[in-house]
Amino acid sequence: MTTADDRRERLLEAMLDVVGEAGYAGTSIEGVLSRAGLYRQSFYDNFLDKEDCYLQAYDHAVEALEREVGAATAGEGEWRARLRGGLGAVLRFLDQRPDAGRALIVEVHAAGPRAVARRDREMERFARFLARGRDAAGDGAEPPSIAPEAIAAGIHSVVHARLAMREDGSYSALLPGFMYIAVLPYFGIEAAAAELQASSA
Repeated sequence: MTTADDRRERLLEAMLDVVGEAGYAGTSIEGVLSRAGLYRQSFYDNFLDKEDCYLQAYDHAVEALEREVGAATAGEGEWRARLRGGLGAVLRFLDQRPDAGRALIVEVHAAGPRAVARRDREMERFARFLARGRDAAGDGAEPPSIAPEAIAAGIHSVVHARLAMREDGSYSALLPGFMYIAVLPYFGIEAAAAELQASSA
């Protein structure tokens, strides 16, 4: 028997897939219901409107990604290994579900200021993690204070562009380059080059 939780999960997943395919503006409640295979009452039992469903789908997907990142970095204490594992998990998700990735990354502006605030929150969290690279590198690391924000923004920009152009199936291949640019300011050229090789293996 299908439970209320099952129906809500199907609607959340359908919202991301439809937004990723048609764009937020082109997504209708009817389209989400059709994708989920559910009736209109199921939608309004769970959500106020399209925006509410999108925002809940966004939060649901971020929570799921956090679990994937946690599993990929379990037992890793070293900053570089945790960064490699976490980025790898996110990129694998994009390879597996590019439409969901477009819904989460490309369509946030179309979804409105509350969606943008969620995106900004996640970008700030990523930048805070990147900032720990200074401590991991030790006293010799003197990157500019904007380095974490710049690295996070650069990675986001590359992923956004490829999702927008629907260059699907190759996001995991970006990991070596991302590791290189993230490690370089803190550990130097030799360590960055080593990460480029390690992430390519």
